[in-house]
Amino acid sequence: MITSVRNRLVRRNVLKGLSGLSAGLVLPQAGLFKTASAADADTASKAFLPDVTTHPPRQWGPDAPPSYAPDPDVVVIDRSFRDLVSGNATIHRVWDKGVWIEGPAWSAEGRYLLFSDTVTSRQYRYLWETGDVTVFRPEAYHCNGTTFDYVGRQISCEHFLRRVVRWEHDGAVHVVADHFEGKPLNSPNDVIAHPDGSIWFTDPGYGDSIAEGHADAAGGEANPDGRIRWRIGEELIGAVGGMHKQPDHTFRVDPSGRIDVVLTQEQLPNPNGLCFSPDFSRLYVISTGRQSGPGGHDGDMSVHVFDLHKQELPLSNPRLLTNMRFEGVQMIPDGLKADIYGNLWCGVSGPLGLCGVFVFNPDGHLIGRIRLPHGVSNLTFGGPKRDWLFMCAGESLYRLQVNTQGAGPA
Repeated sequence: MITSVRNRLVRRNVLKGLSGLSAGLVLPQAGLFKTASAADADTASKAFLPDVTTHPPRQWGPDAPPSYAPDPDVVVIDRSFRDLVSGNATIHRVWDKGVWIEGPAWSAEGRYLLFSDTVTSRQYRYLWETGDVTVFRPEAYHCNGTTFDYVGRQISCEHFLRRVVRWEHDGAVHVVADHFEGKPLNSPNDVIAHPDGSIWFTDPGYGDSIAEGHADAAGGEANPDGRIRWRIGEELIGAVGGMHKQPDHTFRVDPSGRIDVVLTQEQLPNPNGLCFSPDFSRLYVISTGRQSGPGGHDGDMSVHVFDLHKQELPLSNPRLLTNMRFEGVQMIPDGLKADIYGNLWCGVSGPLGLCGVFVFNPDGHLIGRIRLPHGVSNLTFGGPKRDWLFMCAGESLYRLQVNTQGAGPA
């Protein structure tokens, strides 16, 4: 079993606090002193729970002191992870002006990273040469997942308009998908491109909310009793029209524009992040937690894997890659990317000290972790050589140089 650094730190802090007691303090009378219980230990654990190994807690930003090397928050679990990270590389926070940032995607031609704030409905661009972050689209319709296809076109999921769009080279917007079987989509979440020209995306209901788009019209799963005033706050809501959430799907759109279901809600509820293996023999899809609204349903908060084929039914052999339980805690996976060796880098949320990035080998064994002070919604590999890991965590964007490269185009 892996010894918990977190637990050692909790014990260290508790002992430190006890050693600081003044000899002049009056101790409780005999018979009134209580033996520490499991509840007491749990309270102490929460009180002293650190999010980093350093003490005092790590500082971030331009005024922070130099980072330690090797970085104490790049945690090696299996020896193989040492080959993927450099002992001299340290985590840096490069921007912290968001609310909830998502959808990082690297433009190889433009040498910039795109990411979105799903709450403020803006899309930003991180410039490689200067490190500056600028507004890329002041209105991005609560954009979430974004990628670039194999000819460099941007593809994005828009929660507000409940659609997937592609930006052509001449600046025109092409709607990849906005309906299925005559019904509007829910809130397309994450999207990936295949070399054959197809586009794959997940369509749960996480964006059917007040914060990230707009809730369902009265009677929908996200607004069953009609109490949410879904029309207010944004001028285009009336033009979008009333919508009710439909079942979750994972879709494939072929180059002709035909949209096909590859996974139904029964096969995989609450689909979220997805990616291909480097050789396109596998598809990985995350099932995350409960959706918004009193009628929301649950996913299993796990990573699933399917064999990928070129036939009409492209997926087979469904199986669990990992249940995302760590040290007795159910972690919450979100977005993921594969590197060129087939390892999976997965953004996770959970308790402070455990959240960040989990790295799995192709067999689903956890080999390393990157701890951050906030859960990671999504991540990608960027930089001219694709050897920088960019991580969206809450309001902040972080980066870490690694000894591998991203497998996908963005």
